[in-house]
Amino acid sequence: MYPAAFEYLKASSISDAVTLLKQYGDDAKLLAGGQSLVPMMKLRVARPKYLIDIHRIADLNYIREDAGQIRIGAMTRHVQIEESPLIAAKLPMLREAASEIGDLQVRNRGTLGGSLAHADPSADYPAAMLAAAAEVRVKSARGSRSIKAEDCFLDLFTVDVAPDEIITSIVITPCTASAYAKLHQRASHFAIVGVGAALEVSGGTIKTARVGLTGASTHARRLTTVEAALAGKPATPETIEAASRGAGANLEAVNSDLHASEEYRREMIKVFTRRALESAAART
Repeated sequence: MYPAAFEYLKASSISDAVTLLKQYGDDAKLLAGGQSLVPMMKLRVARPKYLIDIHRIADLNYIREDAGQIRIGAMTRHVQIEESPLIAAKLPMLREAASEIGDLQVRNRGTLGGSLAHADPSADYPAAMLAAAAEVRVKSARGSRSIKAEDCFLDLFTVDVAPDEIITSIVITPCTASAYAKLHQRASHFAIVGVGAALEVSGGTIKTARVGLTGASTHARRLTTVEAALAGKPATPETIEAASRGAGANLEAVNSDLHASEEYRREMIKVFTRRALESAAART
């Protein structure tokens, strides 16, 4: 199908994009990589009257370390994250998540900010963002603000980003003891279950743990019971196995579709939580 008629606008800067969003409001959509929005427009699920192209804004495309934090521009492509030596060394979980997205074409066109804004329930990044305690920076004509990852993903395709706001960057504290494990659909490569895990280990003891889950419910969420079961315990396979057995036990509204039943997903949450945690622990 062809999309409904729209007016194409090209933003030359972040300020220009913010001005256009303020001017056109709910009638406008931002075009980043287009890997999610364009198919929705073709199916006429999305019918923006104005399409604001931001993919040429250089200030939104970067990966750098600053003051002990990793900062990634919203227009950074998946393949850039996948191939970044800085990400591989300081946040391997994010590199693994990026490498699992779609196919080569999608990874070369799709962007970090676009994926987070779309918030597909089976997307890979949200689980990693939750495990990494990331902050999502947004900007509008009203000013700038920072959203904690755990407050960002609200529901099915719903994030705490207003229609007049643009995601500008993501800020993450490095964590080498982190990993992402995923059971994917064979055709689309979307997550049936995906788990991001980040550990802080000192003297062989797990000080803190953060575990993010995607693919299993309406939106990404933390597995807080697993985190609590790990904190203060020795970083051993036995500890990880015991904590993983309860993964997702209190999770409501577990997805069930042609790819996997609810029962199967619940079992896979345990399996891939254990795998992610084992890989993260191996990197301590």
